[in-house]
Amino acid sequence: MVVDDSAVVRGLVTRFLQEDPDLTVAASCGNGQRAVEELKRAPVDVIVLDIEMPVMDGLTALPKLLDVQPGVQIVMASTLTRSNADVSLKAMAAGAADYLAKPSSTGGMHGTGTYQQELRSKVKALAQQHRRTRGGKSLGPVRPPAQGSAKPAAAPARPTGAAAVAAPAGDGEIKLRPMPTVRPEALAIGSSTGGPQALFKFLSGLGRIAQPVLITQHMPATFTALLADHIGRQTKLTCSEGRDGDPLVGGHVYIAPGGKHMTVEKDAGGKVRIKLDDGPPENFCKPSVDPMLRSLSRVYGGRLLTVILTGMGSDGLKGSEVTVKAGAHVLAQDEATSVVWGMPRAVAKAGLCSAVLPLEELATAVQKLIVRNAA
Repeated sequence: MVVDDSAVVRGLVTRFLQEDPDLTVAASCGNGQRAVEELKRAPVDVIVLDIEMPVMDGLTALPKLLDVQPGVQIVMASTLTRSNADVSLKAMAAGAADYLAKPSSTGGMHGTGTYQQELRSKVKALAQQHRRTRGGKSLGPVRPPAQGSAKPAAAPARPTGAAAVAAPAGDGEIKLRPMPTVRPEALAIGSSTGGPQALFKFLSGLGRIAQPVLITQHMPATFTALLADHIGRQTKLTCSEGRDGDPLVGGHVYIAPGGKHMTVEKDAGGKVRIKLDDGPPENFCKPSVDPMLRSLSRVYGGRLLTVILTGMGSDGLKGSEVTVKAGAHVLAQDEATSVVWGMPRAVAKAGLCSAVLPLEELATAVQKLIVRNAA
């Protein structure tokens, strides 16, 4: 379903989506109230929901749509203004699966190939996940615009116990590595599609810890600054965008700023500081999880703990390979609680994880490792 007060935008978005033979626009509505009424008549997999509309805006319509069809995947369509970014983050905290940054009105939508690809990729990935979790017919392969091709995720085997032997990537059983036996000195988190709401829940459950927390969430600059504000308000943790030269402080949460890779390095006095990298995108992402993990591995070696949360593609896989070789450990979110099981699937299927857990159990697992492993 496409919901936007502009008939021109609805027509363009419908056309862009239906260029993928696996996607059908089942309904098109001009405001949130009409969308709620339409959804009562016919369920859908995904709703692309505009924020600013007459009669009923997107934020007001969101909970009503979720009441009508629990589990429907909703993408908030937002222009890159600070106010709309703030509303999008509020919507994701309230149950929206993701956001989509619409092209500016001055630039138009006709020639925006990147926008079209991102639109189709996000809608298709969310539809895949919606259908898998409800036993529906699967769609064709999803090709994320920011992270290369990704095969549809197979339902993971729920492993019991840990195995020291790593499993190759594939669709077979997930084999786990041993759990950490030393206390981590830093916590790294990578996330993408569905990441904001996962971060809110994970960090709220985690509470205050003695280690610095570094997060790379795929988002543009306008969003990452507001994401840090929302995390601080919702979790009561000290959270900010990482700034070049900032010393890492225990208990502080650092968000990679949109458009920059966030890495770390030791200064001449041995203090660990943030270094923002303006190099090219990795996995077509900037910020990317991989450079953050590589730099943390150089500084902390085996005393690093990484958590990979929901997201499309495989960003974080190569970085996790580096950290595991250095003796560090990786935990991943399971498929059932992921909005899109792409990034966590990649590290799980590669045999890099010490645990693959539901979102609500990840914070508890991290707390136990930090408290118990006092060596």
